[in-house]
Amino acid sequence: MSRPIPPHSASSSATSPASARFPEVLDDLERRVLDFERGAWRLQIPKDRAIREEFGFSTTRYHQLLHRAVDRPAGLAYDPMLVRRLRRLRSLRRKRRTAQGLGITL
Repeated sequence: MSRPIPPHSASSSATSPASARFPEVLDDLERRVLDFERGAWRLQIPKDRAIREEFGFSTTRYHQLLHRAVDRPAGLAYDPMLVRRLRRLRSLRRKRRTAQGLGITL
């Protein structure tokens, strides 16, 4: 007995032929955030102040945009070394928080 194949939804653009022809790209703001993060270690002022001056929004919003760009394949394609480093550091912080919550010292 064969199962009916469900129709594709409009929201599943990842599997559509159009997405295969037009690869995902970062928007201008995401590229600026990644570029800023790449050079953040050279800042002469506190990072939160530099974020406010450069982008005009809070550090929370900056990190939301940064993590969104880091999670996207287009972010990895744009700056592979930076994105891999940020993913690795985020994973390490997550492991440490989990271990701390369980009373384990890493």
